[in-house]
Amino acid sequence: MLAGELPAELSFSLDRPPQPQFGDFSTNAALIASSRAQRKPREVAQQLVAALGDVSGLCQRVEIAGPGFINFHLGPSWLHELIATVLKNGELSAGNLGQGQRVQVEFVSANPNGPIHIGHGRGGVIGDVLARVLAAAGYDVQREFYINDAAMSSQMVLFAQSLEVRYRQLCGEKVELPENGYKGEYVIDLARELLAEHGETLRTLPGGERLAQFLELGKVKMLSWQRSTLSALGIEFDQWFSEQSLHDAGKVQEAIDRLREGGYTTEADGALWLKTTAFGDEQDRVLVRSNGVTTYLASDLAYHFGKCDRGFARSLDIWGADHHGHISRMKAGLAAVGLDPDRLDVLLYQIVRLFRDGVEVKVSKREGDIITVSEVIEEVGVDATRFFFLMRSHDSRLDFDLDLAKKQSADNPVYYVQYGHARICSILREAEERTVGAALSPDEVTLELLTHPQEIALMRKLAELPNEIELAAQRYEVHRLTRYATDLAAAFHGFYTECRVLGEAAALTAARLALVRATQLVLKQVLGLLGVGAPERM
Repeated sequence: MLAGELPAELSFSLDRPPQPQFGDFSTNAALIASSRAQRKPREVAQQLVAALGDVSGLCQRVEIAGPGFINFHLGPSWLHELIATVLKNGELSAGNLGQGQRVQVEFVSANPNGPIHIGHGRGGVIGDVLARVLAAAGYDVQREFYINDAAMSSQMVLFAQSLEVRYRQLCGEKVELPENGYKGEYVIDLARELLAEHGETLRTLPGGERLAQFLELGKVKMLSWQRSTLSALGIEFDQWFSEQSLHDAGKVQEAIDRLREGGYTTEADGALWLKTTAFGDEQDRVLVRSNGVTTYLASDLAYHFGKCDRGFARSLDIWGADHHGHISRMKAGLAAVGLDPDRLDVLLYQIVRLFRDGVEVKVSKREGDIITVSEVIEEVGVDATRFFFLMRSHDSRLDFDLDLAKKQSADNPVYYVQYGHARICSILREAEERTVGAALSPDEVTLELLTHPQEIALMRKLAELPNEIELAAQRYEVHRLTRYATDLAAAFHGFYTECRVLGEAAALTAARLALVRATQLVLKQVLGLLGVGAPERM
């Protein structure tokens, strides 16, 4: 390419501008081409616009803005076609970004030794909505809960010991909890259930067998509680995968052998180490302790090797922010056996703080220092719990205002959005009662009558959903959808304030009812992706 010539091939972006005055679409093609052609961006932009020729059939105007952006202002016809498409299909297609690629989303994965707390809840809702979004974007998604139930786990042993003590106390024995034992009321509740089911027979078992029984029985009951809580939160899994099953099937030892064969292990101080420093870690990590017990890293690597063996093109794990250091070790382990570390994506979410009456709530009424999801659901409901968990980006701390979540006013974002849907349903019911417009098919409606600025603004907002879903899937930004839902409700309320729906001329009434119905369908669609209800009456 000679200086001054435009490149024959060019990689550029075509985006929706942040403000409507910049058009429907904007491209940086002139900026990109100018550096290669060694010409001023605006000169290149002028040449590109001239080369487009007559685009009046699609665009109202094309303009050059700023240092050389080209902005396209489309005519309203594409928006009218959009309304017809929504009414025909019942929703807006998010495209096929994933093209059927198999993706596994692993989330929550709480130890089966305590209730689902608000941290688990935030990660759970993020994972659940991300799975919904990825599926909507064309991925083949599997949802998995990894049960950290290894019998040799010190946490599980301590949980079993605590449960045994509470059981024996209920039987009248004077025994004390072990140091750092689990003190929550839920352990007493579990012990009470075991006493009701087994009587005092568990006391007569030999010590080792007795502890093993409390570990297994406690784990089963705790998992049942966790399943019930997550189900109440609207979260279901395709598979619950047991860490202990990896040990039972010899998969942990197989993983260690694979790492040895790859040449990335070393022995020191009687322990077996993974040489993660070869992949940028600050120090090597233990796989097998000097007492012969494998570490959590060893079993977690075995689990992730298995994910690759199961044919997932990508594995997305949702972890709490305190697991940040574990990411590099996992990727190092994958690379050490010749697996692509980029097949593992990890999303870290920050903590949740609850506030009531402007004061942070730090202590649960029943569980000591654990504030459970069940308590939050009981106080504000499932819809508000899910919506509020999603209102901030996963990498930002979330301050959850319990008082706001219970308000039945426009100040409460979930109420505001749901009220918008209920108001639409009320309009459609009234139209049906009056037997006007609402029953007409799109082919019978003159959608070209929708030209009012508020109508255009509402249709533009409807048109944004496919792009929002695609971006949420690409960037793992599910909070975009709560913002979109709020913006869509605001656009509808603005339209409803400025544009009378019923009582206008028949053709205009029919067109506006078509727009109202399309808005209801899209609002219901986005609420469905969020796992939040779309009430028809409020």
